[in-house]
Amino acid sequence: MKKRAWAAAAALVLWCLGAAAQNWPVKPVRIVTAFGAGSASDIVARTLAEELQKAFDQPFIVDNKPGASGIIAAEQVAKAAPDGYTLFLSTNTAHSANPFLFKKLPYEPIKDFTPIARVCYFPFVLAVNASMPFQTVPELMAYARDPAHKLSYGYGNSTGQVAGAAFNSLAKLDATAVPYKSTPQALTDLIGNQIGFLFVDLASSQAHLKSNRLRALAVTTERRSKMAPELPTVAESAKLPGFDLAAWVGVLAPAGLPKDIGDRLSMEINRALADKKILDKLTTLGAEVAPGNANELRSTMDQQLQVWGRKVKEAGIQAE
Repeated sequence: MKKRAWAAAAALVLWCLGAAAQNWPVKPVRIVTAFGAGSASDIVARTLAEELQKAFDQPFIVDNKPGASGIIAAEQVAKAAPDGYTLFLSTNTAHSANPFLFKKLPYEPIKDFTPIARVCYFPFVLAVNASMPFQTVPELMAYARDPAHKLSYGYGNSTGQVAGAAFNSLAKLDATAVPYKSTPQALTDLIGNQIGFLFVDLASSQAHLKSNRLRALAVTTERRSKMAPELPTVAESAKLPGFDLAAWVGVLAPAGLPKDIGDRLSMEINRALADKKILDKLTTLGAEVAPGNANELRSTMDQQLQVWGRKVKEAGIQAE
């Protein structure tokens, strides 16, 4: 009798989930981001939210939850109901780097989430204050090695942290790392000459670069980026082979999301990314658009987990 009762209860739950999925969405949908307003992921989240609101005729609200290297946002989404009303515009920080930067996480980076769609990649640049007396990466390295100068570097996400630590270690600079809650705060201090250099995404820094308050010296990717083809790579400029880091962005939901909701979201997100107006907007912001379905995002997450594990180890970062 007990087995039959459990089976009946399970069937009822599945039926209810199926019925709810068919009617979804009937209320506003929340898109959580792990970084503050003005950050790259925030810009992408708001761009997608606007398009999804048109597609589903319901508000899609961006909810910024910065801090703790994305742990706050990731934990909140992982523990949310898998009903389609809580989504996560996430990055490599929460799912690729954090498992190696922290000894213990309150969420499982792969198991606790349902992949929906891959969105884009963000190439990072090595940025400095435009008033500083160096134009190239080798000049920055020589300046930092001079005992008369004590440089520090900031970071507001895992890509900036790992890139900064790797560069600091490989180039033997002995610069001091300064953590920030989110990228905009780090940019403010770089503009104010409170820190010496910063590895930052093009989307967040582009306005400051164009206004000549900041100067980009190189990109962190293995090859020159089509977003900034005039910039050399850190690897070629500083003769640091293997220096290759970029950030990925994707949309996820809590584990257990009904497949039809995930499929509908994936279809609409990829449709939006194929729109020339959206493509041009994100490209202008500094994103390399890379649409992908749920399986492609899952593959990216699995592959990047291995890449970031290796990069964190090479950077000599000890898990907290």
